[in-house]
Amino acid sequence: MNKHVSSPLSLWLTFIAVHLVLGLLNLSAPGLPLGDVTIVYARWAEQAYASGVVVGVDMPWVYPLLALVPILASVTFGLEHIAAAWLVMVMLVNVLALGFLTRWGRSRRGVVAGWWWAAFLLVLGPIALARIDAVTVALAIIGVRLLRTNPQTAGIVLACATWVKVWPAALVLAALIAVRSRWKVAVAAAATSATIVVFALLAGAEANVFSFITEQTGRGIQIESPLAGFWLWKIVAGVPETFIYYDSDILTFQITGAGVAVAASAMTPLLALVVVAIALLGTRAVRAGASAVSVLPMLSLALVAALIVVNKVGSPQFISWLAVPIVLGLLTRGVQGAPRFKVPAVLGLLIAALTHGVYPYLYHLLLAANPVMIALLSLRNLLLVVLLVWAIVGLAKLARSSQPVHHPEKESA
Repeated sequence: MNKHVSSPLSLWLTFIAVHLVLGLLNLSAPGLPLGDVTIVYARWAEQAYASGVVVGVDMPWVYPLLALVPILASVTFGLEHIAAAWLVMVMLVNVLALGFLTRWGRSRRGVVAGWWWAAFLLVLGPIALARIDAVTVALAIIGVRLLRTNPQTAGIVLACATWVKVWPAALVLAALIAVRSRWKVAVAAAATSATIVVFALLAGAEANVFSFITEQTGRGIQIESPLAGFWLWKIVAGVPETFIYYDSDILTFQITGAGVAVAASAMTPLLALVVVAIALLGTRAVRAGASAVSVLPMLSLALVAALIVVNKVGSPQFISWLAVPIVLGLLTRGVQGAPRFKVPAVLGLLIAALTHGVYPYLYHLLLAANPVMIALLSLRNLLLVVLLVWAIVGLAKLARSSQPVHHPEKESA
């Protein structure tokens, strides 16, 4: 291995430099990449401090309740400093996650995975830091890294990440299927969730504590989602009554046209069916004798990729979720019985780069249904489908053949 690549110090310096570059892009690049933070998050925080009306407690909200923590923390030094505070906060939580990932420089596999993560952040661009998803990715990396050594703490961390944004629930499900200490993870996650709900109810949230579920069900088809490609190309072809519009309630651009409403209503149950099918495939692999080191990364990748592909929402920040299962797979590099994650590592970088090509600098061209931008987005979404298929095929192979159980990497790895 290259001495520079294996150097923890080089990784730390590069990782911080990547955040500084992305921070500058967020503050100065065209397309207002930090707009959700400086406009939407700032409005929620100002409303909470000025009028005492707290989203998720006093009124329905699109996010789970713990998303309030980083949002309110970002205005600690005043609304005028929210952009800088947010970027510093995300950098700190990512550095903390890198520490867990590399076991503070002692894990060679962790350092290699850390280099991939740094490259992934850089090619994904400013969106990698500019949404609440960045906090959940850092928490999720910490959580999956703790699964073997401290499953209770892992359950708590992953549950907290899920209560910031729902997607880490896929990692909890994967852990419950694949790891031996599943009951420890389950009890810790359930107790954490119950505690959050009880405190929310005591604060007067009532049904609003679960409003993030109902707020999402009525959404239309967002233009970046894989499903939207069918109608985007119809716009290019000039099909009447098919166009892009801005939904002021959800604060996103969606598609309208013949069949859109039916497709949108079908996506949530379809996603549920796909998740159940993948979970059953993972369960079958475990019962066939495949080890956790084989099943957990593949199952995590399949579930997370499904949440992106089989989804009527397709925000660019969703791509940041892929970092967690891919990093988890890279951590098992060289472990006997573990799948090789070279393909998803390369696909992940390509998907991130194509996403960066679409958002934020040239996003206005996508809104204008520019054929080149739609082609770029379509290629990105096709690669997402390929990644999902790769993970499902890998799971199926594990489910077909009984394999001896191998223990995960040693503590010093």
